[in-house]
Amino acid sequence: MSEFGALSVIFDLDGTLVDSEPNYYEAGRRLLAQYGVTGFGWERHTDFIGISTRETLETLREEYGIDVPVAELLAGKNRHYLELARTGTEVFPQMRAFVELLHSDGVAMAVASGSSRAAIDAVLDGTGLGAFIPTVVSADEVPRGKPAPDVFLEAARRIGAAPADCVVLEDAAPGVAAARAAGMRCVAVPYVAATAVDPVFASADLLYAGGQRDFRARAAYDWLRSLKP
Repeated sequence: MSEFGALSVIFDLDGTLVDSEPNYYEAGRRLLAQYGVTGFGWERHTDFIGISTRETLETLREEYGIDVPVAELLAGKNRHYLELARTGTEVFPQMRAFVELLHSDGVAMAVASGSSRAAIDAVLDGTGLGAFIPTVVSADEVPRGKPAPDVFLEAARRIGAAPADCVVLEDAAPGVAAARAAGMRCVAVPYVAATAVDPVFASADLLYAGGQRDFRARAAYDWLRSLKP
């Protein structure tokens, strides 16, 4: 067992471990353009950070009156995204360092994301993070996406951890709410720094209000060590 005891860590992927949001935005913009929708900007995209791709497309389908099944939209967006993700996805440097520190100490880790399994695998394989975090849960594999706790509870089950022994790293308010609903501790690193004032972030056990610019692997690692019984 790790010197951290039963403590396990579950990561959100997009906006937390990797800066994939520009790719998701571009994939969504290209998809909507296919159906004659123009003017879909970055600010509107940020409204959906932390929400599963399926739920996002359900909302946009209704908003723009797109008369095709959500499954078709989902397949189209995934196709665009995978093309972009394979070209390059940036890992936040301090997050990579954090993952490597935990891996060296044998801490059980998982990724629990609102993205499709194909998208998650493409990013983890392309960035090399999959070598450190082999356990993955997509929102497509559980009944409800964030802010429901399902994806985190399933991740805990797969790594054999009790929810109370899990710490979640998240960048968006729905993910923080999901972690709390799962009975897990949470480290919040807001992707959009301006959202740090959202009351949901106040429920996090550790908040880096400045987002990735404030996050430091060693400090987060030492904080985790302080949680040991």
